Amino acid sequence: DVSISNTCSSSVPKRTDVNNAGGSVLDDHTHPSGSLLHADSHSWSIRRGHVTDAFIPLLTFLESGGGAADATITDGLDVYDAPAVQAFWAKALERRTTDPDGAVTAASTLLEEICKHIIEDSGAKWEAKWNVPKLYSEAAKVLKLAPSQHQEEVFKTILGNCQSVVQSIGSLRNKGGDAHAGGRSRVPFKPRHAALTVNLAGSMALFLIETWQARVEEQRISDQ
Repeated sequence: DVSISNTCSSSVPKRTDVNNAGGSVLDDHTHPSGSLLHADSHSWSIRRGHVTDAFIPLLTFLESGGGAADATITDGLDVYDAPAVQAFWAKALERRTTDPDGAVTAASTLLEEICKHIIEDSGAKWEAKWNVPKLYSEAAKVLKLAPSQHQEEVFKTILGNCQSVVQSIGSLRNKGGDAHAGGRSRVPFKPRHAALTVNLAGSMALFLIETWQARVEEQRISDQ
């Protein structure tokens, strides 16, 4: 896993590569013919500078190790005004490779935190003894995401699978995360296990938040 990660990260071009090596590559393919860019060397130098500037945001993002899914989920969670939610998501992302057990725990806690916030925001209350599956079940009812609240079989199946994902993430936390001692029989998670768990938790978290925001907007419109 580590070797794969290192290989992927080393294959990402740095900004200096674009300035030093990238220019000659572009020169080889576009400059000699003059069909794509003006043949004048000064003119090409200016254009090459524009190309480099245009790619800097992308390269910065790639160098940071983030992915498209990470950015989408992060942006979605940032809109939801709950610092604890953003904190657990950031922790889950940071630990995927270096601390897989901790990443799994953070992923489960992220879902727990979001469910509690949604329940509270709806005016209901949650109980301290509730585990992650129970919290999700109650939040799903608030959001009308419980399988029993739908008639179409395809929706019931999808929402039932969402429920299973959350329940499984909670089980992973209890069996292999760092929330509890595991004894001699405990098998630590690999980075790929943590990545899958964190990505699933992040996707579910974003879905819950966007659904809550949609419900709030629907209520606002109906109250007008």
